[in-house]
Amino acid sequence: MYLKTPLAARLSLAKLICIRFLLTQASLLAIMLVVASALCNAPLALSQGLGGAQGGITAADLTALRGGAMGAGGGMGAAGLAGGGAGVTGLLAIPMPTANADDEADAGKPDPKSSKKQVPLPPNEFQKYLLQTTGQMLPLYGADFFESLNNSNAQYARSPVGDDYVLGAGDQLLIRIWGSTSAETTVSIDRQGAIAIPKLGTLRLAGVKAGQVDAVVKAFFSKFYKDIEVSVALGKLRKITVFAVGQSRNPGSYSLSSQATLTTALFASGGPSAGGSIRRVQLKRQGQTVAEFDLYTFLGKGDKSADIKLQDGDVLFYPRAAGFMAFLGKVNSPGVYEIKEGADSKDNKETLADYLNLAGGLPVTADPRRATLERVQAGTDQPRSVQDISLAAAGLQQTTIKNGDVLTVAAIVPELANAVTLRGAVAQPTRMAWRQGMRVSDVISKKSLLINPETVRKQNEVLFDNFEQERTARGRARVPSDLAVDRVLLDKKNKEDEKSQINPSSFADFGKPADANTPKVAEPLRPVGEMTERDIATAQLGKPVVVEDSLADRIGQLNEETNLDYAVIERFSRETLKLSLLPFNLGKVLASPKSEGDIELQPGDVITVFSHKDIQVPTALRQVFVRIEGEVKSPGIYPVGPGDNLQTIVQKAGGSTSDAYLFATSLYREEVKKTQKLNMDKLLRRMESESSAVVAQIMQSGGASSDFAALQAKIQSVQQAQKQSLDRFRMLKPEGRISLGIPANANLLQDIPPIRLENGDRIQIPPKPDFIQVFGSVNTESALLYRVGLTVKDYLAMSGVGSSADLNGAILVRANGNAITNQSYWRNDALSAQVLPGDTIFLPEKFDRESAWSQSVRTAKDFTQVLYQLGLGAAAIKTLRQ
Repeated sequence: MYLKTPLAARLSLAKLICIRFLLTQASLLAIMLVVASALCNAPLALSQGLGGAQGGITAADLTALRGGAMGAGGGMGAAGLAGGGAGVTGLLAIPMPTANADDEADAGKPDPKSSKKQVPLPPNEFQKYLLQTTGQMLPLYGADFFESLNNSNAQYARSPVGDDYVLGAGDQLLIRIWGSTSAETTVSIDRQGAIAIPKLGTLRLAGVKAGQVDAVVKAFFSKFYKDIEVSVALGKLRKITVFAVGQSRNPGSYSLSSQATLTTALFASGGPSAGGSIRRVQLKRQGQTVAEFDLYTFLGKGDKSADIKLQDGDVLFYPRAAGFMAFLGKVNSPGVYEIKEGADSKDNKETLADYLNLAGGLPVTADPRRATLERVQAGTDQPRSVQDISLAAAGLQQTTIKNGDVLTVAAIVPELANAVTLRGAVAQPTRMAWRQGMRVSDVISKKSLLINPETVRKQNEVLFDNFEQERTARGRARVPSDLAVDRVLLDKKNKEDEKSQINPSSFADFGKPADANTPKVAEPLRPVGEMTERDIATAQLGKPVVVEDSLADRIGQLNEETNLDYAVIERFSRETLKLSLLPFNLGKVLASPKSEGDIELQPGDVITVFSHKDIQVPTALRQVFVRIEGEVKSPGIYPVGPGDNLQTIVQKAGGSTSDAYLFATSLYREEVKKTQKLNMDKLLRRMESESSAVVAQIMQSGGASSDFAALQAKIQSVQQAQKQSLDRFRMLKPEGRISLGIPANANLLQDIPPIRLENGDRIQIPPKPDFIQVFGSVNTESALLYRVGLTVKDYLAMSGVGSSADLNGAILVRANGNAITNQSYWRNDALSAQVLPGDTIFLPEKFDRESAWSQSVRTAKDFTQVLYQLGLGAAAIKTLRQ
């Protein structure tokens, strides 16, 4: 026997095999290497005939081995056989398994019908009826579930198969064998329901469940081999054909996986049409209805108990819907709901509670006391009727639903029943519960509750530098993202509206030929809804008020004073529907609680406390601090008491020094500054309007023979001058200075007017200067040394008058704030005025820069052109001259 064969004999056999290798093909080489390995390493397995196979390996077996391997397409090289193991794979001529490419391709390729984008369902007749009667287009409950669902078979490509799955023709199996031998192969069940194993026969598997196939295949192979284990896995599953008919959204035939269920076909077909039923979907098999599916049970409760497996040739039938009802108003899911056939019968009653559960119930903002049920009674002159119903538990169970019912649920009135509100200049605006006998002193029990949040903020920022103050100011002004988006949209819409109103023609087109003066085509605008992240980020910055005050400006500004003499209660009467105001003295209430002025509160009362900024109080009641600086003996910040004025404050500061120039004393006030800003804005708008009028006047006075090029040049020159003047005016900042009218020779405290002061006033007494200022349309804008007796004209001569200067518009601004302009037709008051120390001279420019010579030439030229156009010759001109 081979076991007793010497080792040398076995090596000789291996050498013979190696020689055979040089004469054979690559596939035969691989096979014989396996055989050689078996001869050298597994003599026992060969001597036993591969686990009991009769007769061992014969020449016929080797021939079959070679033929089987080559019949596999040459794809079983050495690596292929090594993967399958030596023994059964080769002997049975079973091809090695490959990647299930067909299955992967089918999984990635969607069904053309199911992958087609769903067109929204058109409204059914009941939805149209609701649109006509309520003005609302309500959605059909459950219809949107079919819009976003993935209906392809890819969901079954890699999903596990249950043990109850029944094998059939077309199913693919992956068989693995190990133990005394090893092998694996991929086979498919043929139309006869069997798989074919070369040299071993066929095995019928159709009708076998997936949980039993391991045992069946192992029993088959155990007839030929001992001590083996078998595992069978399902690969590509067979396809079945299912039909969707009736009121189907997409009627037709569908190729589905053999694992598909009724809901698979339901979603693959896109569900019912607008008038089809989604609650009585029927599955017909061989002419019999084997299942009826209610999608509402699945959507509302997640119940799929009626979802059965499909078989080849099944028919999905959509009947027509029996009717519809609708929910309006405050329900969680307003919409149109299908009612079942016979929903109002005695045997199958569906109550309002059932449909309200489908709609998600009532939100907390719904008022169950205010619900109406609109019902349609066909065949009557007035088919629509309304009845009030209760949405309590009993009412929901007793109310049955009929076709055409519309339930409307009203919202609650968000009115607080027992609240008292405190707002205004208080530490913490709040809303608290009202109780019987509650008074104002119970809400505001001590003065510390009146510390304004702005006061606390200012106290916290006492040590902040300018950057820290700016950071906190920007944080307070930051706009929430939702409001920023709204502001960007509104701003873009306003800009587009302004652009659409602009006339495309301009002054630059004036005088062009008619064919050139065509309307300009506006550039395409971005849609109103289009915005960038930068737009939103800019809008979120808001408008922070960043005040760069000096240390002196902050003195006396830490407190926002509260008005203790006046507060008010707003009270609304539900009986009379009128609002009444109940004013009271907050100071007296805090001083003596439970007194007559301590008003008893009622539910809904709103208490408002005011600050001195909200309502201006008398000066005697306000806390006033003013700042005095400059030529006084003790400059600083002083409180203003009763009877104090400008003179007394200067006295408190120790009086003026010997260098004080009382004539130039300045008083700056914040309220005046705001008023000046408003007046400057009005003046700027008026100047812009007048500038346009000047240009229009120049165009009209251009004459009949206007040289268009010269006229346009003149208009552009005037517009440029106007722009420069307007830009300079925009650069001016209001100071809030009050002109005190102090005489030029003032040197006594009594010369200062005794005017009353306000909080934040700033008094400045400068030293007497030795120069005056000249600026505007002059050759040299500078400070000139003051000389006694010189006039404005003299100083303008020193500075050099510009070619475009308007001498008639010269302005002399006195050091005390007064201004002198030309008010006479015969002499120029401003030019002849005597200049004092500290005065300022301003010389504006002319808007119309046309020279007198060019103007006279143009006038003569236009006059000649007019006479020529009237047909008058030289004789007529001579006659006119005589």
